[in-house]
Amino acid sequence: MWNNPYRGKTFFIFIVIISAITPFIVFAANTEDLKTAINEKTKALEEINQKITQTQKELGATEDKGRTLQKEIKGIDYNLNQLGLGIKASEINISKLSLEIESLGYEIGQVRSAIQIKKSGIAQLLRELQHQDNQPLLLTLLKNKSIAESLAELESIASLNAGLGSETNELQALNENLTGKLNLTSDKKNSVEVENQNLKYRKTISENQKMGRQSLLQQTKNQEKTYQQLISELEKQQNSISDEISRAEDELRKTFDPSLLPAKRPGVFAWPVKMVKDGGTGRITQHFGETSYLYRGKPHNGMDIGGVGVGTPVFASDDGIIAAVDNNDKSTWSKYQYGRYVLIEHNNNLTTLYAHLSSAIAKKGASVRKGDLIGYTGSTGYATGPHLHFGVYWSPSIQLKSIPPAAGLVPVGVVIAPEDYL
Repeated sequence: MWNNPYRGKTFFIFIVIISAITPFIVFAANTEDLKTAINEKTKALEEINQKITQTQKELGATEDKGRTLQKEIKGIDYNLNQLGLGIKASEINISKLSLEIESLGYEIGQVRSAIQIKKSGIAQLLRELQHQDNQPLLLTLLKNKSIAESLAELESIASLNAGLGSETNELQALNENLTGKLNLTSDKKNSVEVENQNLKYRKTISENQKMGRQSLLQQTKNQEKTYQQLISELEKQQNSISDEISRAEDELRKTFDPSLLPAKRPGVFAWPVKMVKDGGTGRITQHFGETSYLYRGKPHNGMDIGGVGVGTPVFASDDGIIAAVDNNDKSTWSKYQYGRYVLIEHNNNLTTLYAHLSSAIAKKGASVRKGDLIGYTGSTGYATGPHLHFGVYWSPSIQLKSIPPAAGLVPVGVVIAPEDYL
């Protein structure tokens, strides 16, 4: 009877297959429950986001030319409702991301096991090849009882070589898969940190909104007449501030050299909030240069992005240095100009302004990268509802001026159309 010299190889391959299948069965059982939980969180998050969108539409309906105490209170209540939904969305997303990280952990373990099995297989193939290479061809032909056995052994050597190449390619693919999953895990861990930060600041912003509501009722004594008197006085003061800014910017424009600006092209700046086209809710509600009753027919010196509600993350549009972080409001009621804002100086002769923030987390003098979180949208300053005022200035012209009754310092300079660089 012919003693098959390749029976050991066949048994080895069988063991490799069984070893590969067993951990996969355990992996599949562990990840099935995780997949179900992740799908449930995804569905819950979608429902919350739909409610946020609906609340934003309802809030937008209250923002018209008429300002009354009732509308002001209703607007704050909408903001609080939306912040509550945002807090819940952050909590769900943190839970969802944690489940996804756990699932990736199982997947990473599975890939690492497959890599070890593949390495063992390659090592066995190398040993077999080394054994065959040490045996001269003539000896291979003479030791077998027939030419058929010799040809079979030579064919086996060729198969071993081909198998080695295939196994090596598969090992490389597994290593690339592992790297991808490790990078994805790192990204999701970073997302958890961002969501935890969103959760923290949204809770703080919500408390500030509640205090603002209480302050408004105390200041007006819940009387419409008192409210209108206060609004009228604030508008006169704001008009004085706006006139001073206009005079300063007109004077600075006299020394403006447009040739020093970077070439106009899209993509120089990233959008500071997530826009509708990118799956967000942001949309332009006031273009640069447009006139409005809010500006007494004067051209708008920036771009307003609405549809964002209070507490929406705001991101740096490009790399730069935080030139200023300030607040023009004296109190939750005495609100002027830009309110809470962040100013970033870039290395292309342009400076960007992010105004009406409910919270600013950037620090003056710090370096930021494009896409870094710098604050959250709000309605501080002279604003009738939540939105982001995004301004672009010629950097050499920027000045920070004291313009009472506004608190802090007010940025003025030669303004540029943001649309030219977004």
